[in-house]
Amino acid sequence: MTHRLLPLIAVSTLLAGCSMAPAYHVPTSVVPTSAFRADPGWVAATPSDAVAKGEWWRLFGDDTLNALEARVLITNQNLAYYRASYAQALATVRVDKAALLPTVGVTAGVTRQGTVSGRTQSQIGGAATSTTGSTFSAAGTASWAPDLWGALTNTTRGARAAAEASAAELANATLSAQGTLATSYFTLRGLDAQAQMLDTTIAGYRRALVITRNKFAAGTATSADVDTAQATLSNAEASRRDLDRQRIANETAIAVLVGQNPSTFAIARSDWHPVVPEVPGVVPSAVLERRPDIANAERLVAAANANIGVQRAAFFPSLSLSAQLGSNAGSLSSLFGAATSVWSLGASAAETLLDWGARSAKVAGARAAYDAAVATYRQTVLGAFQEVESDLAGVDAFRAEYEHYRIASQSADRAEQVTRNEYQAGTVDFTTVTAAQATAYNARTTLILNTVNQQNAAVSLIEAIGGQWTGAVDLHPSATPPKP
Repeated sequence: MTHRLLPLIAVSTLLAGCSMAPAYHVPTSVVPTSAFRADPGWVAATPSDAVAKGEWWRLFGDDTLNALEARVLITNQNLAYYRASYAQALATVRVDKAALLPTVGVTAGVTRQGTVSGRTQSQIGGAATSTTGSTFSAAGTASWAPDLWGALTNTTRGARAAAEASAAELANATLSAQGTLATSYFTLRGLDAQAQMLDTTIAGYRRALVITRNKFAAGTATSADVDTAQATLSNAEASRRDLDRQRIANETAIAVLVGQNPSTFAIARSDWHPVVPEVPGVVPSAVLERRPDIANAERLVAAANANIGVQRAAFFPSLSLSAQLGSNAGSLSSLFGAATSVWSLGASAAETLLDWGARSAKVAGARAAYDAAVATYRQTVLGAFQEVESDLAGVDAFRAEYEHYRIASQSADRAEQVTRNEYQAGTVDFTTVTAAQATAYNARTTLILNTVNQQNAAVSLIEAIGGQWTGAVDLHPSATPPKP
């Protein structure tokens, strides 16, 4: 019997390398063929798996931000979820790889049996007798389903691609959490700068109210002037309270990002020294290869391609090989003797003859799923290029706006001071002072917001290109906080 099965085993081993999946190629992408519009130094890239993103937050030169970003990697609960998902995907790969190998098992046991003869009604005075004995048994089994048509191999390939997609998903979630933390932190620091500026402004409004009341008492100002000064002060004080509200909202958001209870988390106020990193004039589009969402989409295409092979393999017969060696004996010493051992070796094949088109439908469904994955991949690439275009334009625009806002703020501050002096001299009415105060306050606020926008635009560009840009980057405070 054994020599008859040997040719079948040999053929099965040779066929185990076959695959019904189409040869996989990374889908082509409809992307700009020359350059990004906002930066002619960019060229088209071929997206691939996610790679290191770099500690890009260090470009902003803030020790508090550096410490918070380090905590995100450890204690953020969303990232903990994605890490667990990735570990689960890796375990699935190991399970599928194990299915390619034979399964070997062993069983052993001992049975004690006997007979008992008791007294009958006619043997009332007789004694009961019994006999006992033991039977020892052991058996080894092995089974293997050769992967004739690559179904198991493609299942493993699909699981591996899915695990790589999960790794890219983890990288994408990490980059997103780090970017969200940075923008929340910069917004919070901008609010602190506004609060400091507004505290100084309110002090000036209070002095203006005192002056106006004195002028009203002297008969050189009207009650309307006093009410206007009071309204200006009260509105500023209300705005100051709202800044506290916004700060708490950003502070609690940061607490959640670092995995801490917001009730026990606080970021101390500090002087504002913003750093806006200089974006290089040329950023090669190869950095798009580092976008983890593109890597995720491409790996899902590979998994869908492998699934086509799994479904196509169902059209061919499956083969299972099994072997067993066992022994039964009355004593351990004779358990493995030749006279007590039995063996068996077998093979079975199965083929579906009629399924009313179910297998064809599954193959068609797998191909449709592949087409959908390709479309998602291409859409992800297009979206990536759109984000880079927009973010490059945003970085350039905010940087160009800053100088205009700085000049406007300085001019408004001088105008406010002049009108205050003129009001005290009695050459202008208080309406002129109020208008100058409002203009100066708005200009200071706009300048602060522009600096925050520059920082957040840099973060957005970093997320769009999948991490820190390559090459040397000069750190300099291209945007400095306005002086109240």
